[in-house]
Amino acid sequence: MSENKKKTAICSFCNRHQGLVNKLIAGPNGVYICDNCVKVAHSIIFSEKQKREEKTPRFLTPSEIKGALDQYIISQDDAKKKIAVSVYNHYKRINYKYKKDDVEILKSNILFIGPTGTGKTLMAQSLAKILSVPFAISDATTLTEAGYVGEDVENIVLKLFQASDGDIEKTSKGIIYIDEIDKIGRKTDSPSITRDVSGEGVQQALLKIIEGTTANVPPMGGRKHPQQKYIPIDTTNILFIMGGTFNGLDDIIRERIGKSSVGFKHESPDKTPEKQEEIYTNLIPQDLIKFGLIPEFVGRIPIISTFSDLAEEDLVNILTKPKNAIIKQYQKLFDMEDVKLTFTRGALKSVAKKSIEYKLGARGLRSIIEDLMLDIMFHLPSIDKPDRIKVTKTMVENNMLEYHKLKKAVGV
Repeated sequence: MSENKKKTAICSFCNRHQGLVNKLIAGPNGVYICDNCVKVAHSIIFSEKQKREEKTPRFLTPSEIKGALDQYIISQDDAKKKIAVSVYNHYKRINYKYKKDDVEILKSNILFIGPTGTGKTLMAQSLAKILSVPFAISDATTLTEAGYVGEDVENIVLKLFQASDGDIEKTSKGIIYIDEIDKIGRKTDSPSITRDVSGEGVQQALLKIIEGTTANVPPMGGRKHPQQKYIPIDTTNILFIMGGTFNGLDDIIRERIGKSSVGFKHESPDKTPEKQEEIYTNLIPQDLIKFGLIPEFVGRIPIISTFSDLAEEDLVNILTKPKNAIIKQYQKLFDMEDVKLTFTRGALKSVAKKSIEYKLGARGLRSIIEDLMLDIMFHLPSIDKPDRIKVTKTMVENNMLEYHKLKKAVGV
């Protein structure tokens, strides 16, 4: 009798007979499951686990974060260390399961201070890429407080919401970079009697969002659709990074510590990049308040990271060393045309010198290279191609990559 029952046993999930499967596992109350259904169940569970993990930011250590940043950003080691620790603590705080009466760790937003082209925006973009979290950029100069013509501060959260493909959970753990934050400083030390629409008022409007509140985000954007249904998004765990050049901040620090220059338009010998970097080590919150940020705003950005001017050698390394370096990109484009492209060290240094001369930092490198390569890139697909093209210092200085000049140089 028991043998007949075994022979007629079937999988309770797929109804396959015992003879059609490798293994039939018996459960309570005459329930059976075959090895095929076990594999399918395991696949479903594993897939769901992967989906959950994808929604959770990668939890890297500070040294791993800095190591990853090193692949994209040249120099700025002190800034990278400080940022790596801050970001690690931020996401550790988010993922920690608080117990009753635990000490609550408050959010630490970050302020980047440094000249144009030193990597502030790239640092924020790279962080989001490394951590696999959504990222959005906004320009502080376009923001206004509610009721004035311009962009509502809630729209910066909308951009992050759009970057996360409408996923509220991902949005609530993303990174927002607000550039040109120094441009919304009030113009005097004393609070104005009337609202400063482009300055102090915007700082006031940003306060709650960067600290942590429920922002009502308009999915269709701004004020043009007043009847739209707003989406509530908690900004408590959104990391806000703000950046600016803060021209003149070093003079405020010098004046406070007694190193101000004497006389009209006298250029102090202290104002070399090295000395300026040393000056920023003396930065205190009161200096930012004197610059024009209101005290409440300064209190919500406790982590301050300064970026130093890039030297010629730094710019040469930026051209060649990062994973997506501009020279590597052009070499790949030329490879697709079966042409080997090389740059001499003199050519690279000449490009770096031009960027320093134009006071553009790393940001100027791409435009200089693109202007240099434009003419030959225009003609390359339709000419009898050489096997290789070597770009020299003379070619960069005299723009000899124009097609009619290059013909003589490389025999095209």
